[in-house]
Amino acid sequence: MRPALVVVGVFLLIVGIAVFSGFGTYNSLVDYDESVTQSWADVETQYQRRADLIPNLVRTVSGAADFEQETLQAVTEARARATSINISADDLNDPEKMEAFMAAQQSLSGALGRLLVVSENYPQLRATDGFRDLQVQLEGTENRITVARRDYNDTVADYNRRVRQFPGSIVASMTGFERKTPFEASQGAENAPEVDFN
Repeated sequence: MRPALVVVGVFLLIVGIAVFSGFGTYNSLVDYDESVTQSWADVETQYQRRADLIPNLVRTVSGAADFEQETLQAVTEARARATSINISADDLNDPEKMEAFMAAQQSLSGALGRLLVVSENYPQLRATDGFRDLQVQLEGTENRITVARRDYNDTVADYNRRVRQFPGSIVASMTGFERKTPFEASQGAENAPEVDFN
């Protein structure tokens, strides 16, 4: 009987270790998932900062005599589209929603780029303090967006590795942790909007 007790004891010990390891892996996945959520919130914050700058930019630019109304309207409409798409933490594993969000943001970047290029034809506008201040803020925001997207992608990569590696893959499949979608720029996005007015 003693050998049977030893076998049962060893079996229970192995099961106990597996259970505690599973708890640790689960808690680790929760931590990584929360990091992804926080990183996404940072991305959204920077995009919102850019969206908040646009009404001031449009007001400043529209004060210039005969500024192209079509360009201003394109920026306003692109901002409306970009701010109408909201991605929650639960949507980060949905490539279609992420693609729609990224496309709207890229469209806004393109419209801003066109506005800034057209503004070069208005030296009196470019000479105003308000326009220069907005240019500096926009440039800083574009840099912050780039950093936030990079940090988000790094966090997603760490999370996705944990979800796919053993034993995380087993715990993830049993508890509903799914891969998250990284931020992927659209074609041509490597050409950021030009914000240098010198």
